[in-house]
Amino acid sequence: MDGIMVSIATGAMNSLLGKLTMMLEGEYNLQQDVKANITFLKDELCSMSALLEKLADKEELDPQMKDWRDQVREMGFDIEDSIDEHLRLGHMPEKPSSILGFFVKYIDKVKKLVGRHDIALQIQELKARVIEASDRRKRYKLDVAAYSDSTNVASIDPRLPALYVEANSLVGIDGPTNEIIKLVADEEQGLKVVSVVGFAGLGKTTLANQVYKSIAGQFKYRAFVSVSLKPDMRKILSAILSQMKKDEHASTGIRDEDWLINEIRDFLKDRRYFVVIDDIWSSEAWGIIKCALLENACGSRIIVTTRNATVAKTCCFPDMDLVYEVRPLSEADSKSLFFGRTFASEDQCPLHLKDVSIDIIKKCHGLPMAIITMSSLLSTKSERREDWVSIRDSIGLGPAKDPGLEVIRRVLSLSYRDLPHHLKTCLLYLGMYPEDHEFYVPKLIRRWISEGFIKVTRGRNLQEEGESYFNELVNRGVIQPFDFGRDGRVTTCRVHDMILDIIISKATEENFITFWGDTTHTSISKGRARRLFIDYRDQENVMDVSSTVASHVRSLVVFEYCEHKLRIADFQALRVLFIHSSQKLHLKSIGNLFQLRYLQIESYGTTRLPEQIGELYFLETLDICKTNVTKLPASIVKLQHLKYIIGMVKLPNGIGKMQSLEKLLSAVVDDRSSAYSLKELGDLTGLRILGLHWRISDSHCDRMTCITNLASSLAKLGNSNLQCLTFHCYSANQIQFNSWSPPPHLLQKLRIKNTSLCGIPEWMASLANLTELAIMVDQVTQNVLQILGGLSALLYLELWSEVAAETLTICNAGFQALKHFHMHSFVKGLMFKDGSMMKLQCLSFDIMAQGMQSACTHLDFGIHHLSALKKLTVGIICEGARVEEVEALESAIAHETSLLPNCPTPLIERWMEKKMVKYQAGKEGERHIEHMKEHGEIPTGNLNTNPSSSST
Repeated sequence: MDGIMVSIATGAMNSLLGKLTMMLEGEYNLQQDVKANITFLKDELCSMSALLEKLADKEELDPQMKDWRDQVREMGFDIEDSIDEHLRLGHMPEKPSSILGFFVKYIDKVKKLVGRHDIALQIQELKARVIEASDRRKRYKLDVAAYSDSTNVASIDPRLPALYVEANSLVGIDGPTNEIIKLVADEEQGLKVVSVVGFAGLGKTTLANQVYKSIAGQFKYRAFVSVSLKPDMRKILSAILSQMKKDEHASTGIRDEDWLINEIRDFLKDRRYFVVIDDIWSSEAWGIIKCALLENACGSRIIVTTRNATVAKTCCFPDMDLVYEVRPLSEADSKSLFFGRTFASEDQCPLHLKDVSIDIIKKCHGLPMAIITMSSLLSTKSERREDWVSIRDSIGLGPAKDPGLEVIRRVLSLSYRDLPHHLKTCLLYLGMYPEDHEFYVPKLIRRWISEGFIKVTRGRNLQEEGESYFNELVNRGVIQPFDFGRDGRVTTCRVHDMILDIIISKATEENFITFWGDTTHTSISKGRARRLFIDYRDQENVMDVSSTVASHVRSLVVFEYCEHKLRIADFQALRVLFIHSSQKLHLKSIGNLFQLRYLQIESYGTTRLPEQIGELYFLETLDICKTNVTKLPASIVKLQHLKYIIGMVKLPNGIGKMQSLEKLLSAVVDDRSSAYSLKELGDLTGLRILGLHWRISDSHCDRMTCITNLASSLAKLGNSNLQCLTFHCYSANQIQFNSWSPPPHLLQKLRIKNTSLCGIPEWMASLANLTELAIMVDQVTQNVLQILGGLSALLYLELWSEVAAETLTICNAGFQALKHFHMHSFVKGLMFKDGSMMKLQCLSFDIMAQGMQSACTHLDFGIHHLSALKKLTVGIICEGARVEEVEALESAIAHETSLLPNCPTPLIERWMEKKMVKYQAGKEGERHIEHMKEHGEIPTGNLNTNPSSSST
């Protein structure tokens, strides 16, 4: 089924053709006349599908073309619904063997005979529709019109990945960044709120983010959150609280706004903080957020971005004139941005494209978003002047009263039209998410797959192909990367409001998505609803969804779902179901959704799933990580197509039957778990990603059997397809990883928590594909670093140890690819040799201040050798150290960091400050400091450390 595909161009036609072929070639016991009719349908629909592809390439369709296209697409969906119902009858599970079972089975046979008769009648009716559509095709002479003046989509230029990297070099932003920093980075101790205002596309968010990156290191407590037109205040306040507390795993559950506000106020009462509130639309929203960010005398700062000048003034504090207005780029900066992204520099622009490029730049009116979008579009084009002139003439100047917004809309529409069909489909699907949503890329790709949008080519699997689709959308500038993983891949992304406007407009126009609300906010189409977005939040009198509408819906997204408002059982054609609810859900009718491929539930009130979930024959993804479900129903092992289980659940008995499983994140193994289920785990040879939480107590009677079975299963999985293993042990050192045979050579990511290794085992040292490693060792020694340095693919390394390390030296022989190094172990001394860790970007370690002058000559750590370093966090252990030793250490670190090319601001934190030995003030203390300066132990000059370094 990997080749089956659904698209905006042809609807479900390709999927349908695959199923018709399967019915003809499979053992479906069809009557001869039914087979003949199916063959006719297949041939006619194949021809119609080709014509739909051609029509999709045309920029404008006349009414007759558009009407025929829409009706044929709808017909394709209807035929597939009929085929699916027939296939469902063929997959009905056998009933229990008993007298009652005999009669039930007999009744099922009668139903199937009736079903075969029904499918024959349905095929006859559908054949009549196809013939009628074919006749209209001939009458309208659609083939002649479609095949004349057709356009071809250019192939993707291999320069795009490089262009994406170059996008990080911002143009025209240094001046505005410095001006805003001057407004916030002063000596005043009172709270200050600065507003950044400007219309869409000017780069307010980019500017605020740049300011945040520049000065965030000066604040220990900080947060960056986005609001929206319809803000979810609980989500925003929760984000502020979690970022302030720096606890990724803390869950605020379903706490109300009052609790969150009070919690934030209590936490920030005597703390200096920095917060960016991005894209706020109303004074009311600011009023709620302001309640949490209390006024203190610690030098706290807030930056607010908005499109509304009135809101900007309302937010300012203490003066209403603390407003920075973002203006369009100058002509010089506009040229620099455009040519830099399109040709690397203006000098490399071909002469025959120079004047056309200047015209395009002028039409963008200095709007960074318009310029970036245009340059991304043109980067995919050939250098034929005619192509560029055509694009220039397509933009237009827009209305005089607001040229900026109209230019962006036209540019974005042009960029959308240039996308190939499969990318248009994936882009429009983003309309199934709420405004200002932060997309988690792996989940987005899984939904694309479940919808049937991805087609495997060039030997890649569906996940890899989906990633290539996503990367192409990023490279074309229509999706904004937001966060990156440790391997450099985009993990979360966003869509700009203006692009979302285009997406919603196109999705509604093409009947791709139906947005359901009250009578004034529901997008009613003459076609049937195939993808339905329902948001019950902050809406009254939402229209009821009739069973007739529900029966044709393929994809359903519901926010604030309530079981008495919407009957899930009516949605029998569903492939994708996303439910968000603040209530406890039972979902007992979920078993009716036979076609369901993807199920994601966000409901912390939900604690269990119904047994009927075992009837979801085609289910591939079960995502319950945002619920309180801890145990899966026993019927889960019946799901032979299930690939992904996401959520912390107990390891189910019979898991060995789930042969399609590729990701299990995470399984809990405790005293009530079956030892046999651990043995069965090894039978899942397709498993690529595994998370285990080991909670078996030391007194458990089968503990050794469980440990033996786990070791056996891990050996099998490691010899198959295991690429990522996360292991949390809640009983320290109960599980040892000293041996693993044969070694898991495909392993790329390994995290072992609460289990200490006495050294680096031989099997671990042999993992040539390992990119990410997080482990605990008895002690971080020079030998440990030497062995780990030989892992040539390693990008991320995190080490824990409860024993203080001696002075360590990082040589230039290893860690050639390492970008992140975090050492959670007290170290008495640390030295980076010249040429070591040349690609390191993030470094954190904890160092003991006591006796540092003797451990490191002149307090030289060699940090200045880390030329690629962008972020440095150092924890100084003050216990037993003199004040002057701590201050000397802080000064030395700040001095070395200032010598780096990227000039990162180090975050230096003092630990156990109250156990520091205070020196005697006066001449004796001054003489001691001067002595240290004379011997080079403290760099001369004014070297200020991070203000947060004095925190306890």
